[in-house]
Amino acid sequence: MSLEIINLTKKFKEQTALNNVNIQINKNEIIGLLGPNGAGKSTLMKSIVGAIKIDEGNILFNGKDITENEIYTKKKIGFLPENNPLYQEMYVKEYLQFVANIHQVSSEKVEEIIDLVGITPEKTKKISQLSKGYKQRVGLAQAILHAPDLLILDEPTNGLDPNQIIEIRNVIKEIGKEKTVILSTHIMQEVEALCTRVILIHQGNIVQDSDIENFKGKFQSLEEAFSSYTHSS
Repeated sequence: MSLEIINLTKKFKEQTALNNVNIQINKNEIIGLLGPNGAGKSTLMKSIVGAIKIDEGNILFNGKDITENEIYTKKKIGFLPENNPLYQEMYVKEYLQFVANIHQVSSEKVEEIIDLVGITPEKTKKISQLSKGYKQRVGLAQAILHAPDLLILDEPTNGLDPNQIIEIRNVIKEIGKEKTVILSTHIMQEVEALCTRVILIHQGNIVQDSDIENFKGKFQSLEEAFSSYTHSS
């Protein structure tokens, strides 16, 4: 699996959300995608999955241009957006079976994924009845159900309690043993706990792309490094 982003630029009217971005990602990496709010993280993730149109540049997935190979790309990529858009009136297992049918995945696989993300006790409930932590798990389940090569997670632990955060991190860590994961987060402990590499976006530009130790460099913590690179006080 390889993902190559070449000279990617995206503008919304006068605002440049991504400015000539170049990234190369190989198999079995867990990458922390960092940046202040409005830096371009979500725009980058949505560009990779084909949710928004590319203005300039190319994204190649396994050597194939994603705009020319949309179905192939969507089969191979899993995505959990920040707002986790679930069908609230569906039951958990019903919803995941619905997603499985779209991807032509077996019912046995649905049960396997339900067990993996730890929602077996909740599978007969309506999604609207679930806590936020369990809803995040359902969102994660739909993202990995079709065994994607690349998993993109936009703030997957946002709003969860400490126990839920640890549980979701453990699931991501397990998935990362076999998949490539791009994880957007504001939580630096999450980056240290999960990621092998950090890509920092600021004002639409890649300002750092390195392993954790090199990113931290001379600073005492990732927070200090982040603050310095993005010139925040």
